[in-house]
Amino acid sequence: MKLTKFVFAIMFATLMVSPALAQDYFFKDKAPFDSNIPTPEEFLGYPIGKQHTRHDQIVAYFYKLAEVSNRAKIEVYGYTHERRKLVMLHVSTPENLNNLESIKSEHLKFVDPNQSPTNYNDVPVFIQLGYNVHGNEPSSSEAALLTAYTLVASNNPEVTNYLNNSVIFIDPTINPDGRDRHTQWANQFQAKSLVSDGSDAEHNEAWPRGRTNHYWFDLNRDWLLAVHPESQGKLKWYHQWYPNVVTDFHEMGTNSNHFFEPMKPIGSQDPIMPKENYEDLNNMFAPYFASALDEIGSFYYTKESFDGTYPGYGSSYPDLQGGLALLFEQASSRGHIQDTDYGKMTFAFTIRNQYVSGIATIKAAVENKAYLREYQQKFFKSAMTKKAPTGFSAYEFGDAYDMNRNKAFVDYLLKHKIKVYKNGGKYTVPLKQPQHRMVQTMFETYNKYRDSVFYDASAWSVANFYNMDYRGLKSANLGTKVTPENNIVTVAKVQPADYAYIIDYDDYNAPAALYYMQSKGLTVASAFKPFSIKTSSGNKSFNYGTLLVPVSKQKKSSQEVYKIVSDAQSKYNVPMYTTDSGYSLTGIDLGSNNFRALKKPKAAMLIGDGVSSTEAGEVWHLLDTRVHMPITKIQMRSFRGANLGKYNTLVMVSGSYSALDSIQRQKLKDWTSKGNTLITIAGGSKWAIDRKLVKEELTKKPKPKKDEKPKAVERKPYVDAGENMGRERLGGSIFEVDLDLTHPLGFGYRSKTLPVYKNNNVFIAPSKSQYSTVAKYTKNPHIDGYISDTNLNTYLKPSASLIVSPLGRGRVVMFADNPNFRGAWYGTNKLFLNALFLGNKISVPTERN
Repeated sequence: MKLTKFVFAIMFATLMVSPALAQDYFFKDKAPFDSNIPTPEEFLGYPIGKQHTRHDQIVAYFYKLAEVSNRAKIEVYGYTHERRKLVMLHVSTPENLNNLESIKSEHLKFVDPNQSPTNYNDVPVFIQLGYNVHGNEPSSSEAALLTAYTLVASNNPEVTNYLNNSVIFIDPTINPDGRDRHTQWANQFQAKSLVSDGSDAEHNEAWPRGRTNHYWFDLNRDWLLAVHPESQGKLKWYHQWYPNVVTDFHEMGTNSNHFFEPMKPIGSQDPIMPKENYEDLNNMFAPYFASALDEIGSFYYTKESFDGTYPGYGSSYPDLQGGLALLFEQASSRGHIQDTDYGKMTFAFTIRNQYVSGIATIKAAVENKAYLREYQQKFFKSAMTKKAPTGFSAYEFGDAYDMNRNKAFVDYLLKHKIKVYKNGGKYTVPLKQPQHRMVQTMFETYNKYRDSVFYDASAWSVANFYNMDYRGLKSANLGTKVTPENNIVTVAKVQPADYAYIIDYDDYNAPAALYYMQSKGLTVASAFKPFSIKTSSGNKSFNYGTLLVPVSKQKKSSQEVYKIVSDAQSKYNVPMYTTDSGYSLTGIDLGSNNFRALKKPKAAMLIGDGVSSTEAGEVWHLLDTRVHMPITKIQMRSFRGANLGKYNTLVMVSGSYSALDSIQRQKLKDWTSKGNTLITIAGGSKWAIDRKLVKEELTKKPKPKKDEKPKAVERKPYVDAGENMGRERLGGSIFEVDLDLTHPLGFGYRSKTLPVYKNNNVFIAPSKSQYSTVAKYTKNPHIDGYISDTNLNTYLKPSASLIVSPLGRGRVVMFADNPNFRGAWYGTNKLFLNALFLGNKISVPTERN
């Protein structure tokens, strides 16, 4: 491969003097083309690579292809938060498309362990090409346009062979909301005379940038967690079709080249996905990519980076469904043209590498379709005979106090087609089922790894995300199969009361019900001590945090109060009770001062440059979609003029907050001191300590003893520096904390031990107050995931996970971990919500010497 050929390719891409030349640049070897099919250039009015294409234009072009060609059909499989269409273009021969349901039926026999077809080479292979899950990695969606046109319009024997032997599903934009955010940015700063300087605004998006979706979530991590409609729609589609091959196109730094699999050696000690997947199949496909990229003079690399350890990527989830998932990473022009160490990188050049890799994927899949089908068949058959390393045959779970959290977890498992059964008050998930490996993913935990430097999370036992009490079983009585239709929570309808309503705060939805009642004008109190009382449902015991609505103390009639309480129950399905007396059987009476009226939260959050958009999005998403509570998002540039007096709670997630000078920090301090609540998360907590906003400390390495000599510096090879330092990064692991159930931040929990998620190196020393360390890591805190010995023993074990620090008449609630991680941590959401709803009721008791 000659460098001159590489440079010529880049220079040629910058010319783009006509649609014909542009078309030749991408796919002249795929001629002849049907002139009745409009090229992307003809449809859009500009050559591909000339500017960034909006999602609605991409969708319109796909509809046009389906309209004018019998090789294409289009379906809408979902909508984004911003109501953009999620579409899938089906491409094959007219005969295959007309018989697609029959072909699908034949295909699904290979994923059914109870069937044993052997016609591996007779059924068209299913290929799903997925593009642009990260919105500001735009080249792949442009490549999707070119790929769709090639397959629909080309009459080249190579292409017609692909169509005869495959059904290709093209998802052009997995993250339309993020893509359009980036597209608008790139196009609005594009100059007539293109600017290649990387410092130009075109190449540097404003916060929150286009990588993420509407709520600033990374959808490439959401395949497993299924929090968002984009992922939920894709999963529903996926489990209808089970494609044999799935692509996942990305971009990386401008000074990189092009990456395709194999990835670096997988980090897990005992990977759930078969070795045949990440070794044999990857090595089978790699020569196709190498050959295609060699042909156009593009440089590439393999095996050095990325990993498929976390099962929730687009490049890993299909590996647990009997398919082959393939990651591509293309150096990004981050705009239309940008300087690199080897000259100028054009948008068109990045598109062509993605396009060529996609076509090479189709070629590899078609030429190995029998192998891929037999592999998928063996994958699902082995699920029925595979023995789990734990020796368990099933897992049992269920929370006796929180039916809505149980329901959420079961609903989640059902999205992944995991079979769940109910027997009495417990749920059972057998391992002997087609989704055996997904069951392992949900429940198994690990502490041994081959590699300790992870691209992302090293722990994903989702049962711990939900704080679900579970155990492995050697044998199980399954009970009744659970379906989406019968997985419902039924609560006794609350009846009218003249005295008081009592609401169970153990329920996950209780904070949402609380906010609804407050927003409708009711005064609601919280029990700061347990009690038992005679209710409409008999004698009942109630936990810390139980909500009380005293009817006679409201400014509304008893009928109006009942309507609000009843509506809250209808919306959130929370257990509610009535009582006609304030006299308790045990514990506090309803007139006790240990029932404290709660203020409605008026919350704000700092966002913008220097703030983690993903953590901020997690807060916004939780409050907006589950609690249905507004939160004001204050841009950093607006903080100086913001009237903080309108709010009683302010949230600061991880961030540098370098824009807050000493005057603004004092403003924040003064506001908190007036009796308000500042909530800091992870890096936000470190910032508050470093800027001496609070009198707290980070956990420090113990000082050497007086007579102890300092250890000599150990000499190590330079080449290992990155790996060695990477081992000390906490990419994402699960730990156990000891929670003070009597503290307002612990209200609504029943167990003192709680799993938390840590994906940072923020270690907070326990509070100097005896009563303010709400959650501390236990003596043996490790549950799941990688952590170095130094981080575990020197920093984590002595540290606190959650503390409250007094500041004047106010307080700072400081999380060392992220209670809202990726919208999936149902188990710790309530800690954060308690800080919002109960924060202003927290005082820090002090003892006199």
